[in-house]
Amino acid sequence: MLSFQLKQVLSEYPEAKMNPEQQNASLGETYPELLKRLDEALLCFIEGPPFTFQRLCEILLAARSIYPNLSKLALALEKNLLVTSTLTACADPYPQTMTQGPEESEKTSEELQLHSHSVQNGVEPMVGDRDEVMTEVEPADIDDEMTIDMEALDEIVGSSETNSTPSGNS
Repeated sequence: MLSFQLKQVLSEYPEAKMNPEQQNASLGETYPELLKRLDEALLCFIEGPPFTFQRLCEILLAARSIYPNLSKLALALEKNLLVTSTLTACADPYPQTMTQGPEESEKTSEELQLHSHSVQNGVEPMVGDRDEVMTEVEPADIDDEMTIDMEALDEIVGSSETNSTPSGNS
């Protein structure tokens, strides 16, 4: 159906009715060659439609208002048809890791076991990140040296504040 619409839209342009020599001069190829090339590009998507499918339909529905001549339309269609990405549904799980040596596979199985344990609030913890019970913290000893240092700091700050009074000699 899209192929039929493509052919119909292209045939509405005046360049399609020119003789082959004029078409070659105007388009760089004859109209049948252009039509064949664009149609083949459209039909080459085996796995699914191109991801530009919506834009392709928009161009074909309003071709005359968007592109005044056939060469510009052909260029726009070609750009949309030459994409290599297609829309395919992916139902595969995440890819498996590369093959590993015996030591690495043991580490991976241990990590998976750690990872497969409890999942709280729907959030999986990072591998190796387990809850730990906090140990009791001993109260900090405040010694006299610390108190003296704080007193010295207060003296320094206090003396610098008194020395930095603004002078009126400006």
